[in-house]
Amino acid sequence: MSTESSSAPNFIRNQIRDEIEAGRTGKIVTRFPPEPNGFLHIGHAKSICLNFGLAEQFGGDCHLRFDDTNPTKEEQAYIDAIKADVEWLGFHWAGPVRHASDYFDRLYAWAQHLVREGKAYVDDLSPEEIREYRGSLTQPGRPSPYRERSPEENLDLLERMRTGEFAEGEKVLRAKIDMASPNINLRDPILYRIRHAHHHQTGDKWKIYPSYDFTHGQSDAIEGVTHSICTLEFEDHRPLYEWFLDNLPVPVKPRQIEFARLNMNYTLTSKRKLKLLVDEGIVDGWDDPRLPTISGMRRRGYTPASIRKFCEMIGVTRADGGLVDIAMLYHAIRADLEDNAPRAMAVLKPLKVVLTNVPEDHEEVYEVPGHPARDDLGVRKVPFTRELYIDQDDFMEEPPKKFFRLAPGKEVRLRNSYVIRCDEVTKNGAGEVTELRCSVDFDTLGKNPEGRKVKGVIHWVSTAHGVPMEVRLYDNLFQVEQPDKDKDADFLEHLNPESLVVCQAIGEPSLREAGVESRFQFERVGYFCADRHAAAEGRLVFNRTVGLKDSWAKIQKKG
Repeated sequence: MSTESSSAPNFIRNQIRDEIEAGRTGKIVTRFPPEPNGFLHIGHAKSICLNFGLAEQFGGDCHLRFDDTNPTKEEQAYIDAIKADVEWLGFHWAGPVRHASDYFDRLYAWAQHLVREGKAYVDDLSPEEIREYRGSLTQPGRPSPYRERSPEENLDLLERMRTGEFAEGEKVLRAKIDMASPNINLRDPILYRIRHAHHHQTGDKWKIYPSYDFTHGQSDAIEGVTHSICTLEFEDHRPLYEWFLDNLPVPVKPRQIEFARLNMNYTLTSKRKLKLLVDEGIVDGWDDPRLPTISGMRRRGYTPASIRKFCEMIGVTRADGGLVDIAMLYHAIRADLEDNAPRAMAVLKPLKVVLTNVPEDHEEVYEVPGHPARDDLGVRKVPFTRELYIDQDDFMEEPPKKFFRLAPGKEVRLRNSYVIRCDEVTKNGAGEVTELRCSVDFDTLGKNPEGRKVKGVIHWVSTAHGVPMEVRLYDNLFQVEQPDKDKDADFLEHLNPESLVVCQAIGEPSLREAGVESRFQFERVGYFCADRHAAAEGRLVFNRTVGLKDSWAKIQKKG
């Protein structure tokens, strides 16, 4: 696969190119190592595009490896969803799907190696005591009273930990590095914890599980990874990553390079908080179209190309660039769908129109382009009859001066059809407009009316042939740019009550055949995607992907 983001320049790509040209690096091997404890989100998409893109550009490999070291929070369902997301984005990993658990035996042997070398020990301090002994950013740590146990005693205790003799939290295995190091990650970090938990890959074989820090670099080394690309929060972990590689008999020594993670306004990417939204039923599962998960964005109507384009737009840097404007994401999908989505007419808030000078049995069928600039998208047939639906927002009884849609005594053109004039307004007992009676100027099909100018054009659907459907209008899930900025406040207080508005709409007949996840521009309304869950239930539901107006493009023009 070739993508725009595969070749866009960035500092990591430049470094690797320099290494290859200088002969310091051979075949490039990268990896994408998600934890299977939730669904992937837009931040992961940036990492996916980077790691797979680097391997692609330089003719190397990218591995998919699950960092499955915490079985109490992991599920096979997450693994399946992550694999589906990576493939949907258009990427293919080299070789089989890998798991950190594939290497548990070797990692345990390497832990024993560190113990024999006097570089690891079994500690009986409680988690709270370990935290206290570790010190702070301004105070050095204190050595554990168990730090000087002999290698023989430590080997015996470690093996008894492995066989399940001790309770959870009773003992841990720690590296023996430097309790006074200014880098807290080097103050005797934990290598193994006791967990009497069933593992989705290894079953009940293990009663101890390795830490992320002990697993990550060694897994990279086992797989022959050349460049371990990760986000900046792991920069302080790099000395520990390198300490393990220097003190273990690993086959190769990968190089860790950090880049700035993605932070986007009106968006949360904390998996813990996303899981809370799912578990509390605030959203409709991990693929709710309001979530920034890849599966949620897919359900909302985003395309793989638009997500890759967005990742290219935001770039890869070492500097924390602050918040990315969500308008950039909207611009990426809007630009894609403008070029590729077929057109259709749909009325979200139907208002009945009776054309009084059209016979009751009259019917015309217009052949309309599926896309104004794409002959390959064919034509669609749009029937015109005496009774139509227009959108309530396209009529005003007392319009302001620059309102060019329908009003009493005013004319407007029906898209792809005639000019009509509103002659009569019908209301119910509550004073609400329920029907408009209009007349057609039959001499205006495909041409302007004689002696007058009609500025407005509105969309419409035949009442006899329209397709009833549900339309879900999605908006930002949060009302503020940084919903979790205040760590002491509840981010749920910033939920947008209008993040989902449901309409019972009427669409033109061509929409009846809309395929699962097919995308359309509803003319004058926005871009929409056929919901896959509703389709499986035999219902026609469209999710709004994004509106028609592009604020980011306007910002770019001003700049």
